[in-house]
Amino acid sequence: MDDPDVTSPSGGLTVDVDRWAAWEPEQAAALLAGVDAPWGIAGGWALDLYVGRRRRDHEDLEIAVPLAGFSELRDALRPNEFDVIGDGRRWPLDRPGAAEAMAQHHQTWLRDPDGAYRLDVFREPHDGDTWICRRNPSIRVPYDAVVERTEGGIPFVAPEIVLLFKAKALRDKDRSDFDEVLPELGAGRRAWLSIALEQVHPGHEWLERVRG
Repeated sequence: MDDPDVTSPSGGLTVDVDRWAAWEPEQAAALLAGVDAPWGIAGGWALDLYVGRRRRDHEDLEIAVPLAGFSELRDALRPNEFDVIGDGRRWPLDRPGAAEAMAQHHQTWLRDPDGAYRLDVFREPHDGDTWICRRNPSIRVPYDAVVERTEGGIPFVAPEIVLLFKAKALRDKDRSDFDEVLPELGAGRRAWLSIALEQVHPGHEWLERVRG
């Protein structure tokens, strides 16, 4: 499919979000079954997998993978291509400027041969097998505690980590996710979220409820 986009004055290509036709988690899991790097479904879908039911519609599908594992994941998903995404622009990985964009932005959208976006891959900082929070590098968690699995074997990011990242934007869906999933969290998860929220967003409006 020909790419109708034009290069923007500030670099990169314009992003057409209407091209999203996201995969379901089961589809992504099947395609990535042979990937050794620790990866997991992120965002709102991760919370649905944790509670065991689909709570709302999702316009995209996000997964997280250690930065060093992205190349393995990319190989597993060929012939699909990837665009680095940031500041409303995109940089196809096979075009000039992609390396610089990857150093500045953590999101990478998978684009199928017809031009539809199917998957949003977060390339996460890490130290070996330890995940590092990109919003506060002092927060570090072993990957075997970051990635959990459903009974059917689909990997997903732990809900307390997902909620930590949702605390920044506080969109309607983020508030709804918090309201619905917080009662499902045990004491250990709440304690971790409380400490992490205080480090990343001191005085956040969710803290009182998390601690309650």
